Formats: sequence, structure tokens, C-alpha cells
Amino acid sequence: MAETDGMSPAPPLRTLIVDDEPLAVERMQVICSRIEGITVIGTASDGQAALRLIEALNPDLVLLDLTMPETDGLAVARRLGGQANAPAVIFVTAHDEFAVEAFDLDAVDYVLKPVAPDRLQRAVARVVTRRGERAQPPASRWLDEFWVPYRSELVRVAAAEVHRIDAERDYVRLHVAGQNTGGQAAGGQNAGGQSYLLLQTITSLEERLDPELFIRIHRSCILQRSHVSGLRHEGLGVWSAETADGEALRIGRTYLPAVKKMAGR
Repeated sequence: MAETDGMSPAPPLRTLIVDDEPLAVERMQVICSRIEGITVIGTASDGQAALRLIEALNPDLVLLDLTMPETDGLAVARRLGGQANAPAVIFVTAHDEFAVEAFDLDAVDYVLKPVAPDRLQRAVARVVTRRGERAQPPASRWLDEFWVPYRSELVRVAAAEVHRIDAERDYVRLHVAGQNTGGQAAGGQNAGGQSYLLLQTITSLEERLDPELFIRIHRSCILQRSHVSGLRHEGLGVWSAETADGEALRIGRTYLPAVKKMAGR
């Protein structure tokens, strides 16, 4: 499926399947048998067994269920996170609400059940790509992408494509300019493109966004800096940020000094 140097094919990914449902394990084995570039070397039905097999077999990839009794998939991933040469992890689950935490644990992908073979194949391709990039410099501490629920799967949204983030209680809405996914996602479209809901508070998300790329203008709004086209004084100390798509968004007093500093004032 991939080549390491343009000449010789990469060795197959030695893969461990972890799921507490026997039928789910069997289905994953069947799907994996049809994907070029991986070979299943074992299965485990709980988190503790998975950790033992990972230590014994040293797999390249773990297809990891999230919800298992006692030691769940997130706990397994946390344990692996502190190990040298840990295997790549693809979470395979029926639940989309753990996506943020999963990617904080450096999961390569997050595949929703029932698993579609082509979806898993794309996830495996990401593992192969990442394996080829291991010699690259360390990744930035800032988020460069989001994985958000869309229909029956999670889709990747590059942080650079998000021009506005609004708080909606325990969620945030990501507004993506000019992206066309062919339908309405997780709450709707805006005039400039698509919007997606993500289970994450705006304050915790702000801590993971590159301050060179994003600026918070209000307790319920973050803007991409390049999306701000100007500032407008409304009188009585009230300011608004004018956006590239013609909106005027009020700037909170707490955030006004930082916004003015961005404008060199």
C-alpha cells in the first residue's frame, strides 16, 4: 500500500484488535484481511489483556475499542502514551463524544461503528503516512486540525480553515469558510460555508489554539486573526470587530486590549 523509499514496499503493519465483543472482533478480522498493508497478529477482549499483548508482541498498530469493562480504551492509550516506540492507535467505537480526548492522546484516527472497510482503509493509510514522518521535527504544541462528527463518521477540519469559533454551552461551533461537504452538518451551515459542533468548552479550546493564528474577542467568540478586516468604535467605549464576510462582532471589554494590540493600537 505504501513505499518507504520509492523502491521497496513498506512492511505490513502488525496489528492488534482490541474489543470486548466477539462479533466485533470477528468483523474487524474480516475487514483487515481485505486491507493491503496490515496483518493481524492477535486479538484481546479487554484493556489489561491488550496491554500484556502489546508488551509481548510489539505491534505497529492497535485497533482499540473505547468502551470496555474495567480498563477501557482511553486508559490503554494513556498507558501507551508514556512508552517509547508505542504502537499507533486507531480508536474504533460506537461513540463520537470521546473524540477530543482521543486526539489529545495522539490517536491517529477515530473510526465509528459500524466500521466501513473504506473508512478503515483511510485510517490505516494515515498510520502509514505518520510512520514515514517519524524522522520529522516534533509537532507543534498547538492544534492543527479538528476531528468533528459529520453524519456517520468523523471528518478532519484543518485549524487554518476555521475562521470563527462560537461557544454554545458545553460545545463550540466551528465555522469553516468556503468548505462544501455536500450537506448540513451537526447543526447547520452559515453563509460563508459549513459549521460543526464539537463537545469542548471555548476556554479549554482556546488554550490549545495557536495565538499567532487565533484571537479571542469575547467570552463566547474566537476569530482567526486573518478573518478580522477592521475594528470599529461604536461609542461609549464599545468596539466591534469587522470580519471578512461583513459581520460586526462586539468585542468584550476583557479582550479589547489584546485586540487593539493586534491592530497596533
